[in-house]
Amino acid sequence: MNILAIDYGTKRIGLAWVDTALGVVLPFGVIRQSDFRFQTSAITDLVKREKIDQIVVGFPIGLDGGENENTVKVCAFIDQLKSEVRLPIATVDERFTTHQAARAERGVSADERAAMIILQSYLDRH
Repeated sequence: MNILAIDYGTKRIGLAWVDTALGVVLPFGVIRQSDFRFQTSAITDLVKREKIDQIVVGFPIGLDGGENENTVKVCAFIDQLKSEVRLPIATVDERFTTHQAARAERGVSADERAAMIILQSYLDRH
């Protein structure tokens, strides 16, 4: 199963990928575009091209466990994505992923590292 993880940002989207048969989470690039429709279109194309079976999106929850401005943006992004792809889309609490990504190994962008952490968190729970 091919799973794509998304660390959504309004300016950049970090991506990570795993083939569960291999079990190794890999960075998969960054979408550097702030246009909402371009973002979802780029991901839709990627899903088709790479034969993605599932998507996991980092879900920004406030430290108090409640929603915030970013939560609303991610929900809108997920809704748009659901209208364009017919795949299961799971969410993972992304609290502290930015901090973890900053401490993680260099060599890939912070956005990709955050997506890798989101994906690994998802895999650890499933």
